[in-house]
Amino acid sequence: MVFGLKIKNILFILLGSAIFSFGVVHFNMQNNLGEGGFTGITLLFYFLWKWDPAISNLILNIPVFFIGWKFLGRNTFLYTIIGTGAVSIFLYVFQINPLKIDLHSDMTLAALFAGVFIGVGLGIIFRYGGTTGGVDIIARLVHKYIGWSMGKTMFLFDFVVITTSVFTILDLVNGMYTLVAVYVGARVIDFIQEGAYSARGATIISNNNDAIAEKIIKDMDRGVTVLSGRGSFTGEKRDVLYCIVGRNEIVRLKNIINDIDPHAFVAVSSVHDVVGEGFTLDENKNPIND
Repeated sequence: MVFGLKIKNILFILLGSAIFSFGVVHFNMQNNLGEGGFTGITLLFYFLWKWDPAISNLILNIPVFFIGWKFLGRNTFLYTIIGTGAVSIFLYVFQINPLKIDLHSDMTLAALFAGVFIGVGLGIIFRYGGTTGGVDIIARLVHKYIGWSMGKTMFLFDFVVITTSVFTILDLVNGMYTLVAVYVGARVIDFIQEGAYSARGATIISNNNDAIAEKIIKDMDRGVTVLSGRGSFTGEKRDVLYCIVGRNEIVRLKNIINDIDPHAFVAVSSVHDVVGEGFTLDENKNPIND
């Protein structure tokens, strides 16, 4: 712990900042692609006047920090300072001797890689408690004093930045590729945030609940929760089983249910970012992958 901050979080925020900055320098800057948020503004300044994004990133964010620090909380604020500072440092470092990745003949690939690197970098930063400042803080302020949702504010900000970029330094085609990169980045951020591990949740309604639950616990070593339910049509009260298993275990679960009660009602849904025993904790409540 450093000033109450986790070393692991700091290291991953630094890693995310490096990945993010690599993508900005080697795919956005080298291929004349814009971006949303404060990153888009720094790129706009770079393409128009050759201002160093490493410097403009700090210039844009420092005033926002002082305005909105109380909305982040102490730890998030400190992680955000670390993330923003690291982004500027890595932007500077990668510009010193950048790799020459010539993708001008395949802008689709450039847009995809820009979105992936920015999405992975930001996803890691967000997952470990940090932000990169900028629009996130502004969105919190607007939500508090005007009442707009954070998503609406961030969307409008990105729209204005990208539109401005299209009408100033990007042609229409590059503007369209920028939208592809932004979309890919948003989806990758969601993927990182929700967790790469996707489990399956099964809701089971059967006349043989006890036998099914016992078999799942014994054969699959998975817990089963019994919920109280009532049929809206018949008004009949009955228990409902709920069980979460790994994605590769769902066929086995269905086979167990089918063997005991072929007429059971089973609804399976995707479950993201599962936390708890059997997934992130072992049987002794200790972290599995800490």
